[in-house]
This record gives sequence, C-alpha cells and structure tokens, in this order.
Amino acid sequence: MRKLGLGLQMYTLRDETERDFEGTLRKVAALGYEGVEFAGYGGKSAEEVRDLLQELNLKAIGAHVSLQAIRDNLQGEIAYLKTIGAKYFICPWLPIEDYQTPEAWKSLFTLFEDAGKACHNEGLVFGYHNHAFEFEQEVDGQFVFDALYSSTSAEQVQVEMDTGWVQFAGQDTLAYIAKYAGRLPLVHLKDYRKGEQGEMITVELGNGELPLVDIISAADKAGSEWIIVEQDNCQNPPLESVETSMNWIKNNYLVLV
Repeated sequence: MRKLGLGLQMYTLRDETERDFEGTLRKVAALGYEGVEFAGYGGKSAEEVRDLLQELNLKAIGAHVSLQAIRDNLQGEIAYLKTIGAKYFICPWLPIEDYQTPEAWKSLFTLFEDAGKACHNEGLVFGYHNHAFEFEQEVDGQFVFDALYSSTSAEQVQVEMDTGWVQFAGQDTLAYIAKYAGRLPLVHLKDYRKGEQGEMITVELGNGELPLVDIISAADKAGSEWIIVEQDNCQNPPLESVETSMNWIKNNYLVLV
C-alpha cells in the first residue's frame, strides 16, 4: 500500500488554538502529524504561520474557507494560502439558507466553478467538503453531492470526501471513494457511533463503526494524496483524542506501508 500524507483538520482543536495557536501546532507536530488543514489562523499573519510551519516541519495542506469569505475575499484567501505554502482551498460547509432549492444549488455550482478557476490560475486547487445533507436533496435526478461534480469541471472543483458523513448518510463509502478516483486528493478520516436518537457521535479512530483500513486502502487506489483526521466533537480532551487517533494510525496503517 502506498503511503499517503497524514494530516489533521485543525477544527478538531479549535478551542485549543483559540487559547494557544502556536503551542497547539507544536503539540500536533510532536504527535507525528505531517500536515495540517486550517480552519482559521489564530489571528496570525500569513508570514507568521509560514515561519512557524517551517520551524515545525509541518506541511500546510490547505484551509477550510467559509462561503462568505469565498464571496467577499476570494483573492485575499488565495494570497494567504499561497504565502503559507498550501495547495488546497476548501469550502467546508454551507448555511442552510443557501441551499433550499435546486436553483440555489445550481447557483452555488457556478460560484464554485468560478472560485475554482481563480484558484487554478494561482496554482491552487479548489475543493468541496461534504456533510450528510448533500445526500438528502437532489438536483436533476442526482444527489446534490453527485450533481455538484457533474456540473463542474474536474480541473476546477475537486473532492474532499468526509467518509464519516458519507456513511452516516446511508451511502457506501468505499463505492463513493472509487467513483471519484482521480478527483479525490483529500479524504477526511472520521469515526463515529450513533447515539440513542440516531445522531452522529464522533469518536477517536478505531472506536466507532467505519471500516477505516478499507477506507484508507480505497483512498490509496483512488490516487488520494492525504488522509486527514477530523473529529467534529471530542468526547475526551481534544489533544488526547487526536493522539489516540494517531496511535491507531501507527498501529493499523503505518505498519502496512
């Protein structure tokens, strides 16, 4: 099995970075994560973040950038990512008022194609990160997830697949990874169990329901570049949780490559 990059989505440690951005990044590097995907920059300048990453030998994978920032500050966000040496510009989530109709979705598809062109022109890659709601609505007879990628070009809009949300939505995660082979550079590795009300309770890797080794193998076959650990809400102290997940990776994945 080919070795993929091992990253962490920093949203998992959002409370820690709010208190101590630099110290938290130092701890992430010490745990063995090779790259980070940002969800905010702790009020730091791009130059400060760049220099800290270089010191820690951490790769800036990319960042989750809000829909509002895409609309209002696209070039500024691109410039920040270029300065810190990141490659991926990801739309991570959508306010519910922005996707109530097929027409609203089609407007978003156009926005993403245009944002993707702007990113491509600057050497970056634009992508979209899913939740479950993209499998709860349809556009022209397709799940929104699939309609997005059939309505946009692979050159401009790539896939960041959150495997936990795909499975939670009742879909075959392995089949979806294979379906988007070649267009799937980033895979979010998430584990969960269902609560009493059927809700998603995110847990450390190996403590939930997902076939994680099979997911990593499928991502390898699909040509993905990074697997990125994300835990939306931690049941234990977040830094402890990301260490537990890294230990699972060491014991169940790194021994295979």
